Amino acid sequence: MTTHGILEDLALGTGVLDHSAHERRDPRLLEALLSDPATRVIEIRDGRAPVRLEGDHGELLLREPDPSDRAVLSAALGRGPDGRAYVAVLPSVDGELDDSWMTLRRAGGLLDRLDAGLFTTALALANWHASHGRCSICGSPTEPVEAGWVRRCPLDGSEHYPRTDPAVIMSVVDPEDRLLLGRSPQWPTGRFSVLAGFVEPGESLEQAVAREVAEEVGITIDEVTYLGNQPWPFPSSVMIGFAARTSQVELTLDPQEMAEAHWVTRDEYRAQLRSKQIHTPTGISIAKRIIEHWLGETVEAASQG
Repeated sequence: MTTHGILEDLALGTGVLDHSAHERRDPRLLEALLSDPATRVIEIRDGRAPVRLEGDHGELLLREPDPSDRAVLSAALGRGPDGRAYVAVLPSVDGELDDSWMTLRRAGGLLDRLDAGLFTTALALANWHASHGRCSICGSPTEPVEAGWVRRCPLDGSEHYPRTDPAVIMSVVDPEDRLLLGRSPQWPTGRFSVLAGFVEPGESLEQAVAREVAEEVGITIDEVTYLGNQPWPFPSSVMIGFAARTSQVELTLDPQEMAEAHWVTRDEYRAQLRSKQIHTPTGISIAKRIIEHWLGETVEAASQG
């Protein structure tokens, strides 16, 4: 699959997993998959999955189905490029976990495209099932159907589907090509990133970019360019990245939204990183890639000098 964004190969955003939605209509799908030794199972416990590390590469520790899997919540994740089926097993009781069990934040950047897609999808479904066990209409406990992708209320018959909350995240640059960095009141001193916020009902993605920037720092956006997107199952978002330009430089902060914000040139950004005056995103986040797109090099390279 090709994309038209500027940021290519975003972590978590270039998966090759086919969700095979048409198969979920078969009410016996999970039973059949969990009876087939060719199926591979990813187990999610406490937001973690088992991973084998070898240098800077990680591999999910997938296994054959076990008879006990049929007694716990599970979901058919789809099929890989070779047609192999994958199932997520989501036990409700977590036991002791050794160091091989890793979070997606920790392991996501080390996994290949298939494993990253499996972990991302399994975690998103696990989070949804954990927080949507009751009907939003009548409050009755719901039951998983359609291979773990729908929860149905046995009392009123309503169906409930996994939700994904779109959020925009954007670099903002001024006429001098300086980048705007901001710190949320919930973040520790020194931690800065680009601005972000959830899309509200009735607005386009570009409108959400303009509104969030205006709300948080009081400036108007003149131009918005799409960069790319990535699923972000923490717990249930998709992050849609943009580069925005403004002709305004004077900031008016909303103290509930923004504790600090300032403009930086590329040289100032590098100097603040090296002096540890600021800490900016690392790992698998699109925020890191958006900053690097403006900077022209990786954060790691800029930190070393």
